[in-house]
Amino acid sequence: MLFERRKDTEITMETEKLRKGLSEAGLSKYQVNAYVTILELGTTQATTVAEKADIPRSRVYDVLRDLEDEGYVETFKQDSLSVRAREPSEVFSKLRSRANLLSETAAEIQDRWEQTSVGGHRISVFKRVDTVVKRAEEAIRNATNQVQLSLTPTQFERLSPALREAYADEVFVSVSFNESPHHPEELPPDSALADTVTEARHRNLPAPFLVLVDRDLTCYAPHERPIDQYGVVFEDPMLTYVFHWYFEAALWESWPVLFTKRSGSPPEEYVSIRSCIRDIAPVLGEGARITASIRGSKPGQRREVTLEGEVVDVLFASASDRSGPSTPTLSMLAGQATIVLETDDSEYGIGGWGALLEDIEAKRIVIESVRFPDEGESQR
Repeated sequence: MLFERRKDTEITMETEKLRKGLSEAGLSKYQVNAYVTILELGTTQATTVAEKADIPRSRVYDVLRDLEDEGYVETFKQDSLSVRAREPSEVFSKLRSRANLLSETAAEIQDRWEQTSVGGHRISVFKRVDTVVKRAEEAIRNATNQVQLSLTPTQFERLSPALREAYADEVFVSVSFNESPHHPEELPPDSALADTVTEARHRNLPAPFLVLVDRDLTCYAPHERPIDQYGVVFEDPMLTYVFHWYFEAALWESWPVLFTKRSGSPPEEYVSIRSCIRDIAPVLGEGARITASIRGSKPGQRREVTLEGEVVDVLFASASDRSGPSTPTLSMLAGQATIVLETDDSEYGIGGWGALLEDIEAKRIVIESVRFPDEGESQR
């Protein structure tokens, strides 16, 4: 007897699930009652459905007609109006289609919820690293001047199409490849880098995912952990500047060059004034005459200016103490880093990112020529 009760309970529970599912699929209460009754009875008369499903006789014909229109049942005359359930393939298709739509809706809600920024529009914290990678991909495609990245070879492969587009638009792309010694990855060959990056270096230690775009935007995520994954996007020039120095000092400066498009001879183009000063300071100390063109803007202004002239000096920490040719260290360039450019009409101080003391904040510097006394043009 106990077994029979349990069986009856299970049938009741399954029927309730069926009713709830049909209701979620859009059927009214009367339509659900009628369809479940028809499934249980098989072919039956409309009046019987009204009686068993507790539907007013005045309503049952409309209910059955609606179910027939939706493909659930079919009616026919046999003395009186009769009804039977249709072969359910069409019903299955409709239910699965609705389930897919609901699943996609849930996924979209989840994605939008995860993309909701925390703390305002300038600093956004995301609950999935993948969201940060997507934001980086979008920013790279819209870059106009410079992209700096710290990533794994796998992450590079994902971002390669966007990087290739940026590189084709003459954006400088600097990539620091990092990897875990415990999970080494194969580095991309030169053929995969040739039309994608300006220069690449290799750090054989784990590092965060980091993308800096045009001095304005930072995408950051800590290196992989099994839990507590998150990512942050900073749309703030000052915070991006801080991450830029982290990139230069920890992820770039001391690591070997894997690939470069630099030729080592003029004309040579730079997006970093500090890299430029490091290259030209030694030859300037040897008495070379250096011509350059500068593209940038006055500090705090957006209007772009272009200057052409001769580099007559470079200014940085301990610059006045240097004796003979020497390459300044990164720490020597951490403070002031200025190129003094003499044009036909004046002398200008050229600074880099965040220039405060100089006349021009440079975005691009091209060293056009390097000439030593009595030697004509020479390679640096």
